[in-house]
Amino acid sequence: MGRIMHDDGEAADHVEGRRRFLRTMALGGLAATGLTQAAAAASPAGPDGAPIIAPGTLGAASAGPGRPKMALLVHPNMVMQDLIGPLTVFNMMRAEIHLVWKTLQPVSSEVGIPVTPSTTFADCPRDLDVLFSPGGLAGTIALMDDAEVLSFLADRGQRARYVTADCTGSLLLGAAGLLRGYKATSHWSVRDHLALMGATPVHERVVQDRNRITGGGVTAGIDFGLTLCAVMQGQAAAESAQLIIEYAPAPPFNAGTPETAPKAIVDRAVAARAVPVEQARQKAIKAGAGFAAAPRRG
Repeated sequence: MGRIMHDDGEAADHVEGRRRFLRTMALGGLAATGLTQAAAAASPAGPDGAPIIAPGTLGAASAGPGRPKMALLVHPNMVMQDLIGPLTVFNMMRAEIHLVWKTLQPVSSEVGIPVTPSTTFADCPRDLDVLFSPGGLAGTIALMDDAEVLSFLADRGQRARYVTADCTGSLLLGAAGLLRGYKATSHWSVRDHLALMGATPVHERVVQDRNRITGGGVTAGIDFGLTLCAVMQGQAAAESAQLIIEYAPAPPFNAGTPETAPKAIVDRAVAARAVPVEQARQKAIKAGAGFAAAPRRG
């Protein structure tokens, strides 16, 4: 029998080859997260015969043996991409995800899209695999001297396997005393403020120092998420996630850092952010002074 051709001219055996590849990727992802191929076979099948892999869900409903337990701080005026980039990778890791805030009332991101917390500070698991803080300059500044937020971060951070942040979220870790004696990064506009709270600022997209892992500004959250995935589940799992989300950045302009952007663009950005950046600096000074004499957390 001759090959059956689809309307787009693609041969049926080519389509079947692609289906086999997708099934292999799905099963490989399951193996990387400690699930079995038998479990995949028991999953309902999609139209092409590949198992439908249920993503990680929120809160206790997703709990299970071997699933990394993650608490992700959500807060008013956080940058949505700071949360969504890493969360996309965490979900592919089949993590038990808790979106944590003071209450269960929705909080609005910087683009006005509300995010509904799944867990309060009081109900968040005490022992975590990952504690994560997203950024957003306005939201971060508001919380750098918020006793309730800093107390939560300090408490969970002293026991978490990995203490992490993206963008200006690292300022919150610093204000909670969690970066003293560690190398870390942040958004380029406030990265040097970390030194005021006992950290060593590093000009890198992702910085890992022992169990502290921090990412630079906004889009670095995906790089950070993939780095954490590799640390926790192996490089193959991270590479599979990168392929599935087709993370192959090719920006249209070489203006993503102050070192590569035109000087006039950099000058305008610095001027536009001068007031909040100074506010963040003053709060970093205050936070650093507040625990300068306190014993350093491990």
